[in-house]
Amino acid sequence: MTERRHAANNPAKSFQGLRVLDFSTTIAGPHCTRMLADMGAEVIKIEPAEGETMRTRPPLRNNFSSVFGQLNAGKKSLVLDLKSPQAVEVVRRLVTSADILVENFRPGVMRRLQLDYGSLQELNPGLIYCSISGYGQSGPSAELAAYAPVIHAASGYDMAHLSYQPGRSRPDYCGIYHADVITGVYAFGAISAALYQRRSSQTGQHIDVSMLESMLSLTLNEVQWSQFDVSLPSRPMFGPVETADGYVMVAIASEKTFQSLVTAAGLPEWINDPRFTKYANRRNHWRDLMEGVETWSRTLTTERCLAALNQGGVPSSAYRTVAQALSDPQLAHRGALAEVEDGGGTFKVMKLPFRMSQADVAAGRRAATLGEHTIEVLRETGLSEDEIAGFTGKPQPAGRR
Repeated sequence: MTERRHAANNPAKSFQGLRVLDFSTTIAGPHCTRMLADMGAEVIKIEPAEGETMRTRPPLRNNFSSVFGQLNAGKKSLVLDLKSPQAVEVVRRLVTSADILVENFRPGVMRRLQLDYGSLQELNPGLIYCSISGYGQSGPSAELAAYAPVIHAASGYDMAHLSYQPGRSRPDYCGIYHADVITGVYAFGAISAALYQRRSSQTGQHIDVSMLESMLSLTLNEVQWSQFDVSLPSRPMFGPVETADGYVMVAIASEKTFQSLVTAAGLPEWINDPRFTKYANRRNHWRDLMEGVETWSRTLTTERCLAALNQGGVPSSAYRTVAQALSDPQLAHRGALAEVEDGGGTFKVMKLPFRMSQADVAAGRRAATLGEHTIEVLRETGLSEDEIAGFTGKPQPAGRR
């Protein structure tokens, strides 16, 4: 445990002084450890000689992936072949000074490498060991292969989403990986809780994070609807409202916003209409309500429609592309984007979506090249220069021997 030893070095970083060994790949684990790095932890990413798979994902500039950089900014890169007993021994040495280990291999892989929690706990009783997997570390589905799109389907999320698309029966294609991001955030939260608990217990623990359960947590209504008989609205309650030149999203979830909407639409008499006076009645007559609103909204441009809705305090937005959203002055005001450098140049990444009055929350300024910190980290473990050369294939200068 090192947070007490190093916390005074930089009080503006909440996790300054913590060391993380990051064995994770793709998105869920790297997203979690990027959060830890942003909060000040030293994150050592262990990669194979060919590099983590996301290093090849477009966009590539001079063979450097900005997607990889976005997920791994601020981390160190250590190349090790975990099939080698010597590499496993290096990991075991590093574990003695580590606070956190994150891995998202299929359950059983780390055990076969003798790098599972049971094996490493003996070396460092304070180690917080976080395992991320598709279905959890045990059970009938534990060893099934899983990526986010599979979990979207397995969790019921895709079919729940489809139920809000009138007239459609084929599930959507997947291009946005909700399961990875939310699982990474849950892992970050669990690690933070374990760090707090360790302050009094002086011991670490194993954290088992399931992507399936993480994804199911998004279906708040559906989890309850699956248990009880519930009548659904005559039209999905949240969806596009047509304007003269596009669509807007309007979200009505309170009496005040309902009253503001119909007033803006020139239908104030509907406030006392028996079809709409109570929430339950509005649900049953939602199609009538929104068709009436669209009769009004279709006469206005999107810009004018939003102006009227915003004046009345009605939650609403135009449908924007990500590029349009990133140019929002609100993001500039909050400093939501950080510039990161790698071997291909510079690019921007999202910072963590929260600010803290007494802590610095910022993305690392650099994404490491493959193996950039291998020699530095191996020296720390006490290996000789000849042994280091055996790992790297590069003899060290005579002056370093």
